[in-house]
Amino acid sequence: MALRKQGFSQTAIAEQVGIGHATVSRWLERGAFPEQQPRPRKTDLDLHLPFLRQRWEAGCHNIAQLYRELVARGYPYSYRSVYKQLVRLLPEGRKNPHTPDLLARPPVLARQATFLFLRRPEKLSGEEQETLLMLRQFHPEVDLAYDLVQQFREMLHQRLGGHLDTWLAQVNQSRIPELQSFAAGVEKDKEAVRAGLTWWINNGVVEGHVTKLKLIKRQGYGRAGFLLLRKRVLHAL
Repeated sequence: MALRKQGFSQTAIAEQVGIGHATVSRWLERGAFPEQQPRPRKTDLDLHLPFLRQRWEAGCHNIAQLYRELVARGYPYSYRSVYKQLVRLLPEGRKNPHTPDLLARPPVLARQATFLFLRRPEKLSGEEQETLLMLRQFHPEVDLAYDLVQQFREMLHQRLGGHLDTWLAQVNQSRIPELQSFAAGVEKDKEAVRAGLTWWINNGVVEGHVTKLKLIKRQGYGRAGFLLLRKRVLHAL
C-alpha cells in the first residue's frame, strides 16, 4: 500500500515485492492485506467425535479407556493420535477442566524436589526442611504425594511388606497418575515386591559381581579371548 501511494504501478510493485501481479491487484482492490482463515484440519478421528463427546460428557475422561473403546469400534490408528486430538478438540482441551491453567511457580526444580521427597525427614537440613514445607503447601496433591512416598520408603527400610496392600489402595484413591502408574507395575508382580519389602535377603551382592564382570569384559574392547577373560575374572575375584 505504501508503494502504491508513492506512485508505483502494479507491475513495479509486483517486481519489487516479489509476488504475482494478480496478487498485487487483489490486495490493492481490498485496500489491505487479506487475512486468510486457517483451513479446517480433517483427521481420521472426525467420524468418531460424536461418540467421544458423548462419552466425555458422560464422565469418562480416561483417554486410555476411550482409546480402547475406539479400537473396539474399529479405529485402526495409534493411541498417540487419539490423545493429541482429544486434547485439542474436546471441551476445555484438558482432562481436568476445573484445574487452573496456571499454577504458582514451584520453589525448586523437579530433581531437587525428588531428592527432598526421598530423604528421611530427620536427615534434612533446616533450609531443606523449609523448602520441603513450601513444597507441601504448594498444592494438596504434592502434600499427598509426599505422604505416600514416605510411607513406601518406610516400608522399604523397616521391612513392612504387610502394609503393601493398604498403600496400594491409598495410591489408587489418590488420583495421582504418576503414582498410580507405579502402583500398576507393582500389582503385576505384587508377591515378589512384597517379599522384597519383607525379607532381609537381597540380590545386591550378585548384581555387584555382575557389574564387575561386565566391566572386565568391556575393558577387553572385544579383542580378548575367553582364556584371558577367565584369568582376569578369577584374578579379580
